Amino acid sequence: MMTIYGATLETDPLYDDEQRDYDALLFMSFGGPEGMDEVIPFLERVTKGRNVPRERLEQVAEHYYHFDGVSPINGQNRELIAALEDEFKTNEMNIPIYFGNRNSEPFITDTIEQMKTDGIDRAAAFVTAGFSCYSGCRQYRENIIKALDEVGDQAPEIDKLRMFYNHPGFITAQADRVKDALANFDTDEVHLIFTAHSIPLGMADNSDYVVQLEESCRLVAEQVGTENYTLAYQSRSGPPFIPWLEPDILDYMDSLPAKGIDNIIIVPIGFISDHMEVLFDLDIEAVEKAEELNINMVRAATVGTHPEFVKMIRLLVEERMEASPQRLAIGNRPANHDICPVGCCQQGAKRPARARE
Repeated sequence: MMTIYGATLETDPLYDDEQRDYDALLFMSFGGPEGMDEVIPFLERVTKGRNVPRERLEQVAEHYYHFDGVSPINGQNRELIAALEDEFKTNEMNIPIYFGNRNSEPFITDTIEQMKTDGIDRAAAFVTAGFSCYSGCRQYRENIIKALDEVGDQAPEIDKLRMFYNHPGFITAQADRVKDALANFDTDEVHLIFTAHSIPLGMADNSDYVVQLEESCRLVAEQVGTENYTLAYQSRSGPPFIPWLEPDILDYMDSLPAKGIDNIIIVPIGFISDHMEVLFDLDIEAVEKAEELNINMVRAATVGTHPEFVKMIRLLVEERMEASPQRLAIGNRPANHDICPVGCCQQGAKRPARARE
């Protein structure tokens, strides 16, 4: 089996206390179309092997057509990479950053091939997902292993950086975005609704996704100075007979008038940039729902290129380059592991609807 971050795909849980020298950073993300003719091929890659009906693909494609077929995620990632390059330069970290996507150009395999051509020996890998689950962690590990296998001899070694859900840089950056949103209200009676991408319950059962989200929400709310918040989910897909994490953001909003809640801030904590699912599900659908319910709604920005978040990425790279480093984390849980434990973040069985709780 291909070796990644000093271990096979699965190993005993442990922290990496070896000193490592990196000559590059691989910046990995989900990808998105950048033109009308790229939308359907992109969605086909995303849903490959899942037997998603063509009509469903065309329904989702309409979200992208609403924005001329261009997802902002690639542009936002390039902005973050540019900010990170400046951060590296300022702190005398002289390593290049390579960009690779799972579902659109530049593809991960092509990027690693370029790294091989450039003579890169060992690289850290940052993934734009801060919470552990199959699609947010393990699948990226599988992507790396598959790409390394395809690139073959002299491919660089890749060390994936840890999940950052409780890193102080992420929490502070997100809390600052919420504080900015609070400036839109004259009242202290504002209800925060944190959102993250819904996933199938079978996948959630096999990861710490929910626990990590709940901890991040608590930490951000604590920094903001409120206990008036909840966690909801968005962007579910797949057949209705497979249960996913709830409540859905729109369903939850329907319950607010009866609770006397008419001022809300939606905080997309599960996303690091204002990409398509944020723009469509929140800035269009949630806004329409708020208008229907006569609720005052503001959507907080994602962390994006917030200086504390950019700094956090640099610190995560430096952390893996040091022997027995200090791993920054706040709250009730320790810093996430460097090397994933056996069996973590499995895709999960498809639980029948009757097993729904």
